[in-house]
Amino acid sequence: MPTKTAPLIQHLKEYKAGKRRFENAFQAVSRMILEAGIEKVVVNTRTTYDFKIFRTGRKHPVGMYDEINSFVSFVKDAAEGGSSKEMAFVLVGEPGNGKTFFVEYLCGKYRQFLAQEGNRKYSFRYVGMDRLGSYGKLSVIESQTYEDPMVLAMNLFPDPDDNKKFLAERAGLSDAEIEKLFLSYRSLGACSGYMWNDIRNFTGGDIDEMLKFVEIIPVPLTESLGTVTGKYPAKDKITSSAVDLLGDESIQRLLHITDTNNPYRFDLRRGALARVAGGGIHFADEIYKNKKDLVQVYLGVIQNRTIEIDGYRWPIDTLIVATSNNSEFNRFLSEKEEAPIIDRCRICYVSHNTNYRMQEQLTSYAIGGETKTTLLREDCHLDPNLNYSASVAVVLSRLPRSEKLTPVETLKLAAGEVAGEKSMKTLAEVIDILNQDPDITKRFGQKGIGQRNLGRTMQVLAESSETNEGRCMVAHDVFRALERVVLDYVPDSSDRAKYLDDLKIAKGLYRERIMTEMFNAYMDEPYAIRRDVMNYVNMIVGIDAESLGPDRIWKYKDPQTGQLKALKIDERYVRNIEDRLGLKTEEQRESFRTSIRKIYGQKISVDPSYDFMDNLELVKSVTDVRLKSDIAGAGSLIGALANRTNEENQKLYDRMITTMRTKLGYCRTCAEKTIEYFCTQEDEV
Repeated sequence: MPTKTAPLIQHLKEYKAGKRRFENAFQAVSRMILEAGIEKVVVNTRTTYDFKIFRTGRKHPVGMYDEINSFVSFVKDAAEGGSSKEMAFVLVGEPGNGKTFFVEYLCGKYRQFLAQEGNRKYSFRYVGMDRLGSYGKLSVIESQTYEDPMVLAMNLFPDPDDNKKFLAERAGLSDAEIEKLFLSYRSLGACSGYMWNDIRNFTGGDIDEMLKFVEIIPVPLTESLGTVTGKYPAKDKITSSAVDLLGDESIQRLLHITDTNNPYRFDLRRGALARVAGGGIHFADEIYKNKKDLVQVYLGVIQNRTIEIDGYRWPIDTLIVATSNNSEFNRFLSEKEEAPIIDRCRICYVSHNTNYRMQEQLTSYAIGGETKTTLLREDCHLDPNLNYSASVAVVLSRLPRSEKLTPVETLKLAAGEVAGEKSMKTLAEVIDILNQDPDITKRFGQKGIGQRNLGRTMQVLAESSETNEGRCMVAHDVFRALERVVLDYVPDSSDRAKYLDDLKIAKGLYRERIMTEMFNAYMDEPYAIRRDVMNYVNMIVGIDAESLGPDRIWKYKDPQTGQLKALKIDERYVRNIEDRLGLKTEEQRESFRTSIRKIYGQKISVDPSYDFMDNLELVKSVTDVRLKSDIAGAGSLIGALANRTNEENQKLYDRMITTMRTKLGYCRTCAEKTIEYFCTQEDEV
């Protein structure tokens, strides 16, 4: 009758066959990120990398390119045995810029990764311990730090050569595989090693009998247990202690264990570190808010990667990621005696998102994914301009003032858009100059209205009587809500003044958008302005074409549809738009046309759907010209909409309301309020 293979031997054979892995936390996290795929992206003129794993799921990090690149480089360096393996990665920045969200997202992805077959983490436990006599009724004892079975396999015998011989003979590992395995050698923890020695004494050193005491178990992935990924939030100075991290002596175990030298009397699982010690991620939230003795505990853990109590040591395999806000970090830095802990941390300064296009995704997180309702539980509509208005306002607050660029130019360039004659190179120079400042908060994107304050803004907007009565969150009302939040939650007077100025600029951009919307509504077509902008662009591309006949008809291939189209070149229309742009001389006109043709050639080849709608000056000029030619001026349209005493004006108003509701995504409330706002002279730019 064949004997049953010992679980440890079976595990070693699975490892030999490639079905199970032995890798540390850094190697596992690095593999998880890199296997998911990488893309090259250009951010603020610099080529960087975007890691796909951070862009999946319903709610994922947005932007954070530099921060994610720093983190991946840190983990990769640690996985390859670099100096990072003796450091913690600390995200420092203003509250509400996504530090905690990023770490929790990473932890969630890591648990999903380990749940896949072939990536599971395993540990071991000793069974039948009550037979030894000194363990009372304790029969089954798990490795307290979830040590990998391969660690036990490398420590079966006191002599390393005996271990290597055993692995070669019983598991069939080659010399190269054994050498590779022993590059990651670490000793057993104090209690595992002590109990293994007790088992050796009990069995007389018979390895086959000893292995009968070993069972292999998967490491539990339950988030609520704090295993594999665990979080330790900073507590107040009275209730926090080293026990929360390291564990403490267990009274229950002392009732069973007769040998007072046995380190198993310490219950490490009481602490947060032991539960993630088997290749997990430890998240220390607001690490520098902890009292000094706890920070000293972290210093030892970060540097030595061991849990140490009363001289007993338990090696741990853990990636330590922490967060801190700027004020706490600066306070900690000012205490010079705390330099060693800073020396053991890789500090990454996290900026706010400064791309308003990307911010629209973050704003949708703040608004919420569920259907909005009023306090009376009636469906609440969202103004189609709500997200844009809020996104532009908060991003403007995050952009430092510069002599080289206006706030609007900085806003557009940071989103990769056209900003008149200013180039991305100018933005890169501004960012480089700002980032030389030793005061972190003065660097690009480091200060501004954060995601939490944006969430508060949406709360203020949702609870207002206007929203509940009109059953719609109107875009214009978001500025009033933001102003309330700035006044209530921004303590610094200079920051407050800047943010309120930024709100005025954001209102001006909102008004320009409304002008476009009104023209589209008047023309009864959702993309009327877009079509007219592209007509202007196509006209100046074809204005000097050799094939242009006396009828001024130019035929061209539409890059979006691939179809041949005919366009009549209207030079008066072109000149009117250029007059609105302030281009008076032929040299100015030709220079502007050349820049548009250059953008056309660069953008259309990469993105055939590019429509120049990000060129706000051009869009505004086209809107003004069309309003003037079609409606005898914006003033006349305002007059017609404001004064509805005659039947013709009322019909125009009703038709525009209908178009806005059926084609542009408005409800009755936001359509009426938008027209009402359009008819005022408020926020004119």
